[in-house]
Amino acid sequence: MSHSLTEIAEQLRDANQKVQLIYAFNGIGKTRLSREFKNLIAPKTESEEDEGQTELARTKILYYNALTEDLFYWDNDLEFDAEPKLRIQPNSFTDWVLIDQGQDFNIISNFQRYANEKLTPRFNEEYKVKDKENKEITVKAFTEVTFSLERGNNERTENIKISKGEESNFIWSVFYTLIDQVIDVLNVAEPGDRETDQFNQLEYVFIDDPVSSLDENHLIDVAVDLAQLIKSSQSDLKFIITTHNPLFYNVLHNEFRDNKRNKKYLLKKNEDGTYSLINQGNDSPFSYHLYLKAELERAIESDQLHKYHYNFIRNILEKTATFFGYTYWGDLLSDATDGQPNLYETRIIRNIRKINFSSHSKYAGEEFIELTDDDKRVLRYLVNQINEMYRFKKATR
Repeated sequence: MSHSLTEIAEQLRDANQKVQLIYAFNGIGKTRLSREFKNLIAPKTESEEDEGQTELARTKILYYNALTEDLFYWDNDLEFDAEPKLRIQPNSFTDWVLIDQGQDFNIISNFQRYANEKLTPRFNEEYKVKDKENKEITVKAFTEVTFSLERGNNERTENIKISKGEESNFIWSVFYTLIDQVIDVLNVAEPGDRETDQFNQLEYVFIDDPVSSLDENHLIDVAVDLAQLIKSSQSDLKFIITTHNPLFYNVLHNEFRDNKRNKKYLLKKNEDGTYSLINQGNDSPFSYHLYLKAELERAIESDQLHKYHYNFIRNILEKTATFFGYTYWGDLLSDATDGQPNLYETRIIRNIRKINFSSHSKYAGEEFIELTDDDKRVLRYLVNQINEMYRFKKATR
């Protein structure tokens, strides 16, 4: 069935599941869905400014998405090239975590576990500086972070700029630390016995793609730790997790396999702009490349092949090549008997490269440019070839 994102959010709310895990391709609308869900659970009043999470939202829902990451930005100190800082936009969310909850030590500890035990973040204390007009201003505590690297022999490299993956790890560590505290507090059954009453009205934690810049090892660590943390929750708190990463999805799928109060979905955007939330069941993890192949076969049968389907076939070949131990996906395609490259294979590779090159344009994800009949013939041939050569099971309808 086709729905708007608001209706999808309503489905998630009404499902009454402990965990709902959703896979969606990049650009489908996961971040928009998180906002729709937040607005459904805790609507924002006209008088509230959009800075981080409002007090009403925090009361009922905690959410992590791209907007959470946008609260952090680099000041590279380009004038003096001396002290790059990760600054924190003024917002109520990090004030709540760092100042009200005092979680800076636990954030540092979690970050070092995911990144490097010798890489140390330091939150600033309050200090005074002079602006360009020589006026004294006060910089609030917990508004910026610097990083140092211990190199042994009492040597330390100060004020380094960390990688994008390390930065994502750090921001996730802020959120993960808060979830850890929330679950620990709410696991105390009697509200009067809890160390704080600030989480008593909390209903949902919505997590959108915390692994966009992580390598596979750290990605698996994040998935396993998150699953174990959620499984330790004994309260009525509910969790919704969305991701575009098939490995992250599969690890979480396996971790939550045995719990009957978990659901796994595929979020799909239809060509008319509506959305479908497809139940993936609990038999096996969702396989990204198999889904792409099924979509290709449906597109071939309905003669609805588009430009982006060439990227689908490239992804299928890459995953298959990795499984069979090839270093290059083109090696999967058959050679001519005389040892020379098959001309048809060469044509296929050229088309994939040509169309894939154009797919890097700004709006490539939304392009539905019709292919020529010859380009469609190439795609049909290639799908048939990999099905025959590698005995892929044809998708059921």
